Amino acid sequence: MSSTLTLRAALVSVLLLVALLLVWQGSTAGFGGAGAGAASGMDPEYAKLMGLTATTGKSAVPSPVDVGKGLWSVLTDPFYDRGPNDKGVGIQLAYSLGRVLLGYGIAVLVAIPLGFVIGMSPLMSKALDPFIQVLKPISPLAWMPLALYTIKDSDTSAVFVIFICSVWPMLLNTAFGVASVRKEWLNVARTLEVGPFKRAFTVILPAAAPTILTGMRI
Repeated sequence: MSSTLTLRAALVSVLLLVALLLVWQGSTAGFGGAGAGAASGMDPEYAKLMGLTATTGKSAVPSPVDVGKGLWSVLTDPFYDRGPNDKGVGIQLAYSLGRVLLGYGIAVLVAIPLGFVIGMSPLMSKALDPFIQVLKPISPLAWMPLALYTIKDSDTSAVFVIFICSVWPMLLNTAFGVASVRKEWLNVARTLEVGPFKRAFTVILPAAAPTILTGMRI
C-alpha cells in the first residue's frame, strides 16, 4: 500500500514538473510575431522593464531550453578563471565552503568553551545573560552592513556573519547541556576528588555531548 502511494505521488510530481516546464516554455515563446514588431520600436531600457528584448521581441526571461544550455556550459567548465569577477562555479563554491568552514570553526572554538563556563558557573551565567539576550535576537542581515562598514573586507565580513549565525545555538545548547548534568554524578566526582578539568572532560562533556552536538547541527 505504502509503495503504491509513493509511486503514485512520484508520478504526480513528475507530471506537475512537466506541466510547469511546458507553461514556462510557452510563456517565454509567446512574445514573437506582433510582439517583435512592437518591441522593435521601443527604447531598450523600457523594453527590459517590460520583459522584452527590444531588437527581437523575445522575452527577457530565459526559456527552460536556454536555462539548460547555460547550466550545461557552467557545469562543463566549473574551474575557469577569467579575472577577479569572472570565475567558474567550482571556484566560487570552494571559496564559499572555505568561508563557511572558517566561520563555523571559529564559532566552535568560542561557543563551546564559553558555554562550559556559563553552564558550570551560575555567577557567569547571570553576568553574561544580559549580553546574550541583547545580541542573540539581532538578525544576521543587520550585522552584514555593520561588518562591511567596520571591517571593510567582504571575505572577512562574510566569515563574521557566519560566525554570528553559528555561535548562538552552540553557546546556548552547550550551556544548557552542562548545567543539566545530573548532580549525583558531580557529587561522586567530588567524592573521588576528581579535579575540575578532569571532571569537565570525563563527567560533564560525555553527559552534555548530545546537547552540544544538537547545537552544532542547528
